[in-house]
Amino acid sequence: MARSRSARPVPALPVTFRAGCSREWTLAPSEVASAEADLAYTEQAFPECPACPHRVEPEGTLPFCTLRPVGAAHPFAALAGLQLPE
Repeated sequence: MARSRSARPVPALPVTFRAGCSREWTLAPSEVASAEADLAYTEQAFPECPACPHRVEPEGTLPFCTLRPVGAAHPFAALAGLQLPE
């Protein structure tokens, strides 16, 4: 059985998102169509997008770049301190 994620509320104030290339977009709540923490930038409108190391190319859909709220921790940041037995 699939677990459902708890829905996050859509932000009430504008949120600034940053791409891997350091470009930033500030979006009003009405422009944020998702309550998810990260957004996918699929337009890929900048000349360097096709060669960007942050570009994700999943099978069967458009390539995208992840836009993360400025100041938010990377989703795998908690793993940085993980101590694995040898």
